Amino acid sequence: MHRLGGVGLAAFDRQQQSQRSFAALSSQLSQAQVDDLHAQLDQFRTALSSFATHHRKDILSDPRFRHAFQQMCASIGVDPLAGPRRGGWWDEALGLGDWQSELGVQVVDVCVSTRERNGGLIELRELVRVVSRLRGLDGGAITEEDIVQSIRALKPLGAGYEVIDCGDGRRMVRSVVKELDADQMVVLALAGEQGGRVDEEGLVLKKGWARERARTALENMLLRDGTCWLDEQDGHDGMGRAYWVPAAMQWDE
Repeated sequence: MHRLGGVGLAAFDRQQQSQRSFAALSSQLSQAQVDDLHAQLDQFRTALSSFATHHRKDILSDPRFRHAFQQMCASIGVDPLAGPRRGGWWDEALGLGDWQSELGVQVVDVCVSTRERNGGLIELRELVRVVSRLRGLDGGAITEEDIVQSIRALKPLGAGYEVIDCGDGRRMVRSVVKELDADQMVVLALAGEQGGRVDEEGLVLKKGWARERARTALENMLLRDGTCWLDEQDGHDGMGRAYWVPAAMQWDE
């Protein structure tokens, strides 16, 4: 019995030693993998910075090239706005922090100056047009994606700027801290199809709404949110009642 017990203890010791050895080996492998990952990230960071620096002029002046660069970054999980310093890759690798900040200020300027007219809701294409005119020829061409990036950069300010997908291919920029409900999104979509004009009858006939639902949605947009105007002399006889959504209208200014 003593012999069997001895053999059992020795086997137990060997098992314990094997477990310790495997744990040590696993720890060494894990550390090696972490070190290798850090090395790969450093190499990648250097390569990306070199590419961005070499093509800085193209990224700055060519909207298509800039968009392609943003897509490349997104496809490999790199956020151009994130990085060790404020401004992220735009500042660190490209030196474009001032350019991005300038565009952000111009976006805010246009949104604030048109807020009284549109209630803080403007179509993204319209925002691009007005900002481009504000920048002039020397400011270089900008795209919708440039505006989207600038709005993302504004998010930490807590100003409520957000890009909203209307579901019909159009995108709106909201510059006030308030949510649009589902009915308002339907009204926006219908107004976009009709040059900005919408009325109760159209919502009843085209969307199958009850008249009370249509009236409530439109009145909320008019009185509560200020995102539409009321025309009480609509139609050829001047006896109609229609609502106009400035965010869905075309402006020539």
